[in-house]
Order: sequence, then structure tokens, then C-alpha cells
Amino acid sequence: MNASADPHPPEPRGPSVFDLRITELRPGDPLRWLRAGWADFLRCPRIGLFYGACFFAMGHALLWVFRTAPAYVLALSAGFLLMGPFLCLGLYDASRALQRGETPSLARSLRAWVPTKGTMAIFAGVLLILEMLWGRASLVVFAVTFNTMPDAQNLLSQLLSGQNLEFLITWTLVGAVFAGLIFVTSVVSIPMILDRGSDAISSGLTSIRACLQNPGVMLWWGALITVVIGLAMAPWFLGLLVAGPVIGHATWHAYRGTVQDAAGTVGEAAG
Repeated sequence: MNASADPHPPEPRGPSVFDLRITELRPGDPLRWLRAGWADFLRCPRIGLFYGACFFAMGHALLWVFRTAPAYVLALSAGFLLMGPFLCLGLYDASRALQRGETPSLARSLRAWVPTKGTMAIFAGVLLILEMLWGRASLVVFAVTFNTMPDAQNLLSQLLSGQNLEFLITWTLVGAVFAGLIFVTSVVSIPMILDRGSDAISSGLTSIRACLQNPGVMLWWGALITVVIGLAMAPWFLGLLVAGPVIGHATWHAYRGTVQDAAGTVGEAAG
């Protein structure tokens, strides 16, 4: 026996989040996630309508910004991308309870952030930085294009005029870049933090891996979310009462259908 051998060898390290496998998604998966989200909404409508009312209030806050400070509208519309996933934590918790055969609770959903509050705060900080950069870039585009800030009454007519076509293209591209960064970073990371208790960096990198491995399907999923939320905003944001929670539940199913255990099966986090 070797006398120099370590009498207390280190315990083997367990699997990390980087050992998790990413599913090869199919174009029909986003529609399946939406159907699953709708089914969850029907199974716990009171919880869904509570969070839907929160989305409804956010929509009217955005309308107020449009009327008072139109230059910030594009940037603050990212609030749906920034606040939405965190507001949906309660919906993720409800979907997880349903998946476990448990009865979801509004009170428990409101406390879903507590076990991972430190990690969630770090991740929220990262997304907030992206939000602030988006706001600054939006203001720069406005300042370069207009000598004076257009008022809300004439904003749409000025923006849609042919002479401002270059502005529209630039404004849209800037928004698309930042919206894409927020989406790619958070599409599965926040439900993953809730489910597995993983750290912010690992969860964000897993989300990026999922998008890089399935770029077409994730682009389709992001476009589908945009269309659904856009249509729900049309009738005075009333559609958000249902569309918001359905998207939240569906995002949980998107995470569960995308991130697998190291063995290649989707499962709850150990412990």
C-alpha cells in the first residue's frame, strides 16, 4: 500500500448543468407548448387571471408612457421581456405543481421566488443592464433623426411617413437586437433556476445553448410569443388577461421540453 496515498480522497463530483442535454426540437413543439399552457390555464384559472391582471396593468403603464414620453416606448416595451419572465415565476410554479400531481396555490406561487432570490436578483440585474442599454440606444436613434421630440398625437403619422423610412428600419433593428439578446438569455433560464436551483451564469449559458442548437425553432417560438402578445394588446390590452398567463405556462413546458438530464430524460431537479 502506498504510504503517500491520500487517506481521504475527494468525493466524485456530481453532474453539473453543463452535463444537461438539449433536446433536438421540432417545428411543431412551440404549438404543443401553447396547447399545454392553455390546458394549465384552464386547470387553475384563478391563478392565471391574477397574473393576467398584472400583465393588463403593465400594458396600460406602457400606454401611459406612449402618451407622455414616446421616445421610451420601444425600450420600455422590453419590460414585457424583462418583467414578464419574473412575473411568470408564479405561473411556472403552478405548472410545476400540476405536473407533479399537486394542487397549485396562489399564495405559494407568490413565494416561488424566495428559495432562489439571490440568483434571481443577479439574473434580473443582467437583464436590467440590457434594458438600460436598449433605452439609451433608442434615445440616440430618436435624437439623430428628429430635431425635436415628436408629441404623442403626431408620433404615428411622423414615424410612418416615407421620409422617416430610414429611421423606422434603424429603430426596428436596434429593438430586434436587444429583444433577441434578452430572449436568448432568458428563454429557459428563469424556469430552470426555479426548477433546479442552478446559478445565473449556468442557467443563462444553458438558455444560449438551447437557442444555438435549435435556432429555427427558437426563432419560431419567439415570433409566436410576439404575435400572440401583440394581438392580445389590440383590444385595450384585455387579451393579456388570458394570453399572458397562457404564455407563462407554455414557457414552463418549453423549458421542460428543451432541457434534459444528463441521461437524456427530462426530469425534476434532484432535491
